Amino acid sequence: MTWLTSAEALSPASFRSREARYGYWMAHAAGQPNDSLLAKILASREAGIGALPARLGLDPEAFAALLQAHFPRAAALLPDAGIGDDDWHERGNEREDIEVLLLAHRSGRAGSEVWLAGIVAAACMGGDHLWQDLGLWSRTDLGRLMTENFPALAERNDRDMKWKRFLYKQLCQAEGIYVCRAPSCEVCVDYARCFGPED
Repeated sequence: MTWLTSAEALSPASFRSREARYGYWMAHAAGQPNDSLLAKILASREAGIGALPARLGLDPEAFAALLQAHFPRAAALLPDAGIGDDDWHERGNEREDIEVLLLAHRSGRAGSEVWLAGIVAAACMGGDHLWQDLGLWSRTDLGRLMTENFPALAERNDRDMKWKRFLYKQLCQAEGIYVCRAPSCEVCVDYARCFGPED
């Protein structure tokens, strides 16, 4: 399968392809927590939707383990090429910081939380909203991913800040960096950029 251009990825055909691939993954799902979310991410990646690199940003062993745990009867082959792979290697520390943040707040209910931490961290390197970069189908999917897998972080985001901004804000606060000079979010001129809709 070849990687699609941006225009092709937004075409009705690519969205139909994504839905078909989602059906394939779910037909082979193992009945584990996160099967549906991972099936959406995989289907989008195959249809060229989202910004995840090859193997969803995981190393080959972790990706193989994810497939075995969630879709053991699927014969999966994803393309090796990914968008922004070279740029993302340069941002390795940033990516690792996000992954560590997520892992420190995992629920401990599902082994796939470890893989999802890596996948979410990889998607944070993309340029769109986090749910879009992940290849999820709505912001609601992302809210579910965070609530079920990283509930302590989800509870902290009690004002529904955009997830990518929220994660980076958590990293800045952990380092004692407070770049926003507004006395509160409500009076900040950039309020809509942090809390506005993610269409």
